[in-house]
Amino acid sequence: MSKLSQKNKEKPKDLNEEFEIIFNEISKFKNAIAPDIMLKLYAYYKQASFGNNFSFNSDLDVRSAFKFNAWIQLNGMSAEDAKKEYIELAKSILKK
Repeated sequence: MSKLSQKNKEKPKDLNEEFEIIFNEISKFKNAIAPDIMLKLYAYYKQASFGNNFSFNSDLDVRSAFKFNAWIQLNGMSAEDAKKEYIELAKSILKK
């Protein structure tokens, strides 16, 4: 039984714990995830973890620019809301 399955039976104590659990589960996910969904996961994670503290090195590649753009679109979103969105999206991926 996965940690997610175990934790679903034992309700996580708080949002931070649930966020950490689902992050670990999605990090182990072996199936391909569409690039647009990966960008959303990345952006929610960055917003949840770093908020509006954006940093971008213009010398980076196009992929990094897409990731940065996805994150900056969440400007103003609270860390709590970003965690909730990340959890919801990750759970929908893991159910497939």
